[in-house]
Amino acid sequence: MSHLKEFAKYTSLNIIAMVSVSCYILADTFFISLGLGSYGLAALNFAIPIWGIIFGCSLMLGIGGATKYTILHSQNDIAGANRVFTNTVALMFGFAMVFVLSGIFFAGRITTVFGAAPGSDVFLMSKTYLQILLVFSPIMMANSVLVCFVRNDGAPKFAMIVMAVISFVNIGLDYVFIIHQEMGMFGAALATGLANVTGLLVLSTYFIRRRNGFKLIRCKISKILSFEIFTIGLPSFITEVSVSVVMVVFNVIIWGLSGNIGVAAYGVIANILIVIIAIYNGIAQGIQPLISKYYGNGNMVATKQILSYALALVLGISAAVYVVVFFGAGQIASIFNSEQNEVLQSLAVSGMRIYFVGVVFAGLNIVISMYFTSVNNPRPAHIISILRGFVVILPLVFLLSTLGGITGVWSTFPVTELIVCGVGYILYKKYRRN
Repeated sequence: MSHLKEFAKYTSLNIIAMVSVSCYILADTFFISLGLGSYGLAALNFAIPIWGIIFGCSLMLGIGGATKYTILHSQNDIAGANRVFTNTVALMFGFAMVFVLSGIFFAGRITTVFGAAPGSDVFLMSKTYLQILLVFSPIMMANSVLVCFVRNDGAPKFAMIVMAVISFVNIGLDYVFIIHQEMGMFGAALATGLANVTGLLVLSTYFIRRRNGFKLIRCKISKILSFEIFTIGLPSFITEVSVSVVMVVFNVIIWGLSGNIGVAAYGVIANILIVIIAIYNGIAQGIQPLISKYYGNGNMVATKQILSYALALVLGISAAVYVVVFFGAGQIASIFNSEQNEVLQSLAVSGMRIYFVGVVFAGLNIVISMYFTSVNNPRPAHIISILRGFVVILPLVFLLSTLGGITGVWSTFPVTELIVCGVGYILYKKYRRN
């Protein structure tokens, strides 16, 4: 199979898988807007960062473990590859238990930290959604981690099917629980949890049919190996968790500028962005098994070729996305504006046209960060992830919101991604020279 065919196969399947994941969050947004209006949208936006944190931890372990697994497997170290999988699963259960206990005992406190005003209707809705997600977190994490290993095990199509099943089941249950049964935020979170249970059942067939090249073995949990998994997967963790941190900060600033309607408008923008970022993550996760395999084999020409395909695809998709958003912003905003609130509509439309200028730079940053991770050189990926997730964007949002109000807030994302893209280019040129 040629490099281009391999690239097309892995990236197309992973884009579908990642978009499927993001679509059930978008479905929550749509059905909550229909069932609960602008306050429901605001409540979702206050609670949704917990999804990013859970998913970020899952990707850290899944990408970190699967990358190490692929490199060892390509070098015919099967025992070492299985040790990686066993260590990853053990770490996953440790994280999951922390999330469950947090949901049981600290849901209200976490909701307050995320920016919801205690005692309000929005607070109560956010707390409910957050608590249910945390209780279901072991199932959600197991799906994400296992899908990463299945993809790296040479079965990207099956991994895509699992994620698509989760998405379709979630959308169907959203309609039943939120619209038909009028279960509100509890129904939205329960739909997500039960959809992930369904996904795990589908995943189990991969092992029942003995298609898996990886398995649990009896071995000690290695501190060194665990550190390697964390180090390789850390950029993916930072990328996802930083989205949650940024959402919390943006929510607080926007609430101070425009109240709950402003937060609801940002919720529309942020949830659409999740889908766009999912496309870029699909490209990045699609190239990861290929680049790790060729890196393990010492074929650096192939790794460079795969990267060039990915960057070209990002540029093409970004151009198409921005044209659609710029000319269709009004129609997109109205889909989530069930109350036809003019202030919400105006804020969302202007926000999308400014905010989405940054998608092309975000896509390039995500792909180049994954490239460094895939060639077992995670330090540049750490730098890119930390810059775009915390170091640049957080000071900028305070500065630009002070100078330009809500317009300054919308401008923060594209300015940040542009700055980090320049840094990423410098890091890549330095790596190629060395």
